[in-house]
Amino acid sequence: MHLLAFRHVPFEGLGHIQPVLESRGVRVECVDLYREGELLPDAASAAGLIFMGGPMSANDGLPFLDREIGLLSQALERRQPVLGVCLGAQLLARAAGARVYRNPASEIGWYDIHRTPAGAADPLIGELAPRQRVFHWHSETFDLPPAAQWLAWSEACRNQAFRLGSNAYGLQFHLEVTPEMISDWCRQDVNCGDLRELNQPLDPACGAAEMADCAGRVFGRWAALL
Repeated sequence: MHLLAFRHVPFEGLGHIQPVLESRGVRVECVDLYREGELLPDAASAAGLIFMGGPMSANDGLPFLDREIGLLSQALERRQPVLGVCLGAQLLARAAGARVYRNPASEIGWYDIHRTPAGAADPLIGELAPRQRVFHWHSETFDLPPAAQWLAWSEACRNQAFRLGSNAYGLQFHLEVTPEMISDWCRQDVNCGDLRELNQPLDPACGAAEMADCAGRVFGRWAALL
């Protein structure tokens, strides 16, 4: 069994997601459509699709993002398992007919999310605590797509997680990150402007063990949908 994971920059990889999938016999094939000459894969033959984060906007009109939105629309029509993380969640929302726009406040760092009643009963989000500290790095948000189940919210951003059908999920937060990934993101030039907004430096190791445990349970549940 294999799935396709769409990356948008070299430094935003799958983190905790990849070992969870591979431990369950799922082979991950990474796709980098942002690279010149990268070919469009046969998405229909994959067991599922993952769309990762990135510093660009879903509204930028970048050709490779437009191609991914098209792939997401087709995946929804096929009822193919989908997981969108941060930018990936925003692309999924756009593919399903919702609006992506600037959030009133950026969320960068460790903040609590809260499950909705639907989230508490959800196979994935129900694995999280009612109030769960997770990592965020985003300045945009999205409206819920029509017929989406609203699963989680935070004080600064209402729509933190949603589900379309039974197997397409959008997560605005970064449950996949490791301390090494966060440290690397802080060194990237494209992120310097975001970091200047912070009152204090990020602690990459904050809650690392808890994050790894949550990631194992949540992404393990998603793997069971494949």
